[in-house]
Order: sequence, then C-alpha cells, then structure tokens
Amino acid sequence: MTEPNRRRVTVVPNGPVLVEGPVELVTEDGVTHTSDRFVVAVCACRRSKRYPFCDTSHRKRVRDDDSK
Repeated sequence: MTEPNRRRVTVVPNGPVLVEGPVELVTEDGVTHTSDRFVVAVCACRRSKRYPFCDTSHRKRVRDDDSK
C-alpha cells in the first residue's frame, strides 16, 4: 500500500524519468517549473527544447552511412 504523500518515480531506460504529478521542479538556475499533469516526463538527456520536461528528443537518432 502506498502512503498518501509518496510519489511514484519511474526511470525509463534511454528515456525520461516519469513522475506521478502534480509536480514542482526546480532547475539548477533556481527557476521553478510546475505541472498539474497526472504523469510528468522529466528530461534525462537534456536534448529537450522544453527542458526540464521531455519532448521525446531522446528518440531522434542519426543514421549511419552504412544503412542504405
């Protein structure tokens, strides 16, 4: 059984960190970002244009020259 004040955090391999919302995130520059969503995807790769929130930029891959 989960305690009422606990939040579930799921680390997705090669992806974002999923946090049950609502959440308040404070970035290294001291800016506070809030989200009232049920589940919030937090960027772990720092490629997101919506950092600290994930925009699925981690999915983009560069093709090798060999893959024709």
